[in-house]
Amino acid sequence: MDVREKIIVIGGGFAGLELIKRLGNSKKYDIILVDSNNYNFFAPLIYQVSSGFMEPSAISYPFRKILRNLKNVRFRLGSLEQIVPEENKIILSNGQLKYDILVMATGTETNYFGNKNIEEKCLPMKTISDALSLRNTILTRLDLATRIEDAEERKKYLTFVIAGAGPTGVELSGIIAELSASVIIKDYPELKEEELGKIFLVDGQKSVLSSMSVHAQKYASKKLSKYGVNLMMETFVEDFDGEHVQLSNGNRINSKNLIWTAGVVAKVFKGFPQNSFGSGKRLKTNQFNLVHLSQNIYALGDCAIMNSDKNYPEGHPQVAQPAIQQAKNLAHNLLKSQGEWKPFVYGDKGSLAIIGRNKAVLDFPNQKYSMSGFISWLIWIFVHIMGLVNFNNKLRALYDWLGYYIHKDQSFRMIIKPNTEIK
Repeated sequence: MDVREKIIVIGGGFAGLELIKRLGNSKKYDIILVDSNNYNFFAPLIYQVSSGFMEPSAISYPFRKILRNLKNVRFRLGSLEQIVPEENKIILSNGQLKYDILVMATGTETNYFGNKNIEEKCLPMKTISDALSLRNTILTRLDLATRIEDAEERKKYLTFVIAGAGPTGVELSGIIAELSASVIIKDYPELKEEELGKIFLVDGQKSVLSSMSVHAQKYASKKLSKYGVNLMMETFVEDFDGEHVQLSNGNRINSKNLIWTAGVVAKVFKGFPQNSFGSGKRLKTNQFNLVHLSQNIYALGDCAIMNSDKNYPEGHPQVAQPAIQQAKNLAHNLLKSQGEWKPFVYGDKGSLAIIGRNKAVLDFPNQKYSMSGFISWLIWIFVHIMGLVNFNNKLRALYDWLGYYIHKDQSFRMIIKPNTEIK
């Protein structure tokens, strides 16, 4: 009887889940997925949950249900704390596991660039928990604003500063602007129209969507400005005390709402040598995603930096497609003998960003051609629906978007907070 090798995959995001699906039911491996959440979630749509346009269950799905038909796969709920490479062992928050092959697919976490005030007082946008917390905070502060008589104090609750003008920042700015114009004005008649939805989008780059084409940048800037979003480019958020946002140009914005989408950094775990890490704390890998100085540890997606791809000497973009493609390639290699392994080469499939209803931008591969408007918006919807992990999720998302498109409204604006701790 052949003894199967044990693969442990840390992280059930795009890369981890894609790898497991392709190795699932293989007679060569037994696989354990480790994740600190018991569900997979579709990160590109987090902002729609935070703004009340979608419910969390539309973009998330439990791992155990995803994996139930893969007989060689088990799930372990827990957080990785340390790796012991010399013993082929990992230490979790709730025990230890041994492995033959370890795959790091841990993604990234929010980068506050060392600013403790911002870290403690801002509203992050990285996880489902962050999104629900942001939704609760926005709705609670809108309600509080209806009872505040002092005009200047009230404005703090109704002003939003979004740090980071990448796709998430742009999409969030657009959806808050639409929320103000079509929902808040109806739901909160106590508030004056001129006070609603003052939005500032702040970034150190010269334009929004700096990684996309010039056409996409100009279109997004024009449409956001038309929505009333104040664009503050070549500017950084320097500090935040919970009441005021201090900017690098000397200006100060009176606001209680600093939403942070300004950067990410790879998660770092004990056990890796210091020289295993490259730019952004990402694990350095060779063309097969094997971690530097390791014989049986691989890294995929956002937590990996591969300099061997000549088209991406500084590493691949930290978005879904490189993660998925790396996972596919590693799965192919692990099912072959070592002499048949293929080096990874990224195939750019283009990029998308939505600005608002009927408005999106699309860059084709390598930015050879760009388009914007309604057709791009339809393509954005199709791509994101197809990216959801389950048919049920796809149906819910489509239903939510159709409801908003027809009525310019949604009904997921409930303030729901846990009142007890699980013991």
